[in-house]
Amino acid sequence: MAEIGKGVTAGKLAINVQKRLTRAQEKVLQKLGKADETRDVVFEEMVANFNKQMGEGTKLQKDLKAYLAAVKTMHDASRRLQDCLADMYEPDWFGKEEMDALAEELIEKEMDINLEDTDTMWLDYHQSITDKSLQDMDMYLSQFPDIKARIAKRDRKLVDFDSARHHFTSLQKGKKKDEAKIAKAEEDLGRAQKIFEELNVELQDELPALWDRRVGVYVNTFQSLAGHQEKFHKEMSKLSENLNDIMTKLEEQRQIKKGATAASKTEDCAKSEGANHNESASSAPKRSAPPPGPPPSRPPPRMTPSPNQQQQNVSPFEDEPSVHDTNTDSTTTTLQSAVTNGSDGELPPGFLYKVKAVHDYAATDGDELELKMGDVVLVLAFDNPDEQDDGWLMGLKESHWFQKKDISAKGVFPENFTQRV
Repeated sequence: MAEIGKGVTAGKLAINVQKRLTRAQEKVLQKLGKADETRDVVFEEMVANFNKQMGEGTKLQKDLKAYLAAVKTMHDASRRLQDCLADMYEPDWFGKEEMDALAEELIEKEMDINLEDTDTMWLDYHQSITDKSLQDMDMYLSQFPDIKARIAKRDRKLVDFDSARHHFTSLQKGKKKDEAKIAKAEEDLGRAQKIFEELNVELQDELPALWDRRVGVYVNTFQSLAGHQEKFHKEMSKLSENLNDIMTKLEEQRQIKKGATAASKTEDCAKSEGANHNESASSAPKRSAPPPGPPPSRPPPRMTPSPNQQQQNVSPFEDEPSVHDTNTDSTTTTLQSAVTNGSDGELPPGFLYKVKAVHDYAATDGDELELKMGDVVLVLAFDNPDEQDDGWLMGLKESHWFQKKDISAKGVFPENFTQRV
């Protein structure tokens, strides 16, 4: 008879079909309760453990592969990040050579292991997990398909054994006994029982051993993974620490340069301001200060003084002393003994020093301070030093401060109309 397939003849095919039909018929009879079924509770528990163990191992293998994929993704992201840092790191910045060394030169490790840059470290980490953890897990799971196939074969041979047993029993109980058929059935029963028991004994020895082996596999897998992680992160932490030091020093140098630049700008502004004061008054002049150093008898007012002031300060005869000259000593005594409108002699916080008006001054602008001889003024610093004109001060009358504690009434006044106290 011609072969149907490689190694399979029509006779073998017919025998296999007949076995399947017999097994199917036996299973139906067992489910209907018309035939008893051989049960092994201990073995069924072993099979349940086997299926659980295979499922857990498969999941662990899948998660290990996902972890390795994540490591590769982190490796690519780290490499791109390093390339970006190297590209944007300017040559005049601090640590340019050290930065290049982190990515290019060999780095001596404390564990006597020479690794190149972080790229090599990532590759070594990935390869170590692949070789030690994933491959061990692959070898562990490779035995499951064969055992699973033998369990299925054992189940089929158990059905064949039950079928042969039932057939032999039915022939013995028949009214017409055919000794030849009974002998043939007994021979088939013995053969089916032998095949089943051989498979059953082998699996009963292997399944418990395989179940106990899972602990060692999990310990080796995660212990190896933890060891490689510890080594990798220890080496990476050193590079990260070096990078952090470089960034810290770069920021420190930036702050130093920033301070030096600000000082240079301040100095340039001071020189520029001095040069501007030497220019002519026609080129955007600031407030004109009164003439410096007026004699006590004739203060040079900034605007036309009042008639009473002119009569008091100007003598009609040059050779005769002025009224003010005559009373100089008494005026000086009066100024020195003047009360400072509630001051206890201490300078309030926020003020620089005190001055006392030695001449009257009539304000001409809204930001100027009106002075009367004897007024005590608390001097303030200008909010913007560039706004201060030569010969002018910013201040607040002491009497106003002690009455209202308000500096909104501050104003500018000519320095040469006062003297420091």
